[in-house]
Amino acid sequence: MTARTPDHPVHAQFVNRWSPRAFDGTAMTKADVLTLLEAARWAPSASNNQPWRFVWALRGEAGFEAIAGALMPSNHAWAHKAAALVVVASKTTVLKAEVEQPNALHAFDTGAAWVQLALQAHLNGFFAHGMAGFVADTLAPAINLPPNHVIHAVIAVGRQGDAATLPEELSAREVPSSRLPLSQTSHHGSF
Repeated sequence: MTARTPDHPVHAQFVNRWSPRAFDGTAMTKADVLTLLEAARWAPSASNNQPWRFVWALRGEAGFEAIAGALMPSNHAWAHKAAALVVVASKTTVLKAEVEQPNALHAFDTGAAWVQLALQAHLNGFFAHGMAGFVADTLAPAINLPPNHVIHAVIAVGRQGDAATLPEELSAREVPSSRLPLSQTSHHGSF
């Protein structure tokens, strides 16, 4: 694994967590997945609305095949070896004064829940790789997505496998990616 070095002191889990594509095929249990979802459950949430919604399935289940079937071919090529697939969605409205109203922060809060899932996966020896490469019009009916909900990503979760099992164009990229320096992403006082 390529070494990542932070510019400022942070806990190692933030630097060591990454999103490989190679999975070794080891199964996960329902309890393993519920632990990840429990971590996501405790994410910060504006007005405690908790708009995140997760639909998950273990490899070998019909739900897994339904989710995998909605992935773009480039993602399906490797994600089908994951132990679990998790659809990340959010409720776009919130009930206020007995009326469903738009929740402007649904995606922001759901992103916080996803990162807690990813960090818990890493702490438990699993890897989580989020994908935006899916066909929403196929995935939504496959998971019975309710009205006022939107799908953000599909997460492949499992134990890391050998990069040599990936197609050549992906195996060369199977290293932790770097990050932009803070000077490009953070500004003191204003842009």
